[in-house]
Amino acid sequence: MKEKLVLSILFITTVFCLQAQSDGTNSSWAPELKGGIRIQKAQNLYWENGFSFDFTSPKIADRSIHLGVSYVTSRLGSAMGSNAIKQDNFLVSSAYHFRHKKELQPFARLNMGYFCADYESAIFDVLPNTSFLFSLDAGLSYEFKAPLTINLSAGYNLISGKGSSGPGTLFPVFYQMSIYYTILKQK
Repeated sequence: MKEKLVLSILFITTVFCLQAQSDGTNSSWAPELKGGIRIQKAQNLYWENGFSFDFTSPKIADRSIHLGVSYVTSRLGSAMGSNAIKQDNFLVSSAYHFRHKKELQPFARLNMGYFCADYESAIFDVLPNTSFLFSLDAGLSYEFKAPLTINLSAGYNLISGKGSSGPGTLFPVFYQMSIYYTILKQK
């Protein structure tokens, strides 16, 4: 499952890179691609860090809808140098940005993906450690004059764990901050 998701992300990234190398004669397409870091905190649990990509175009609801892929992990957060549980989140998302032509843009986002926790000991093999992810979040995005964008949001996992019926470290409430650098933007 992980390999398929990683290959899908690599394929999508390759398509974006090939589009970036086009001669730009089709100005109506004018894609915008941003990449950066994501910092995520589950309510009363771990810090998770990773990377995120955001894509939009005038052909997609006049830049109101943004498509994204993200990977966040406690391996780069709370589990780094500690005995915290190592967990990985692989996400694809679709967001609607209100006031998309302004610098400050409220947004609502739907996320889907896969969660995996590595308990590292065979005695925990009876506990569930994987789950599908389905979450909603909302927040604010600010686009600076420089090629930087910051997103702040709060969200809720509609599928969360109780320890017996799902991973016990998949908490429902989370907070995120993403800092993007604009990789590709055509006017």
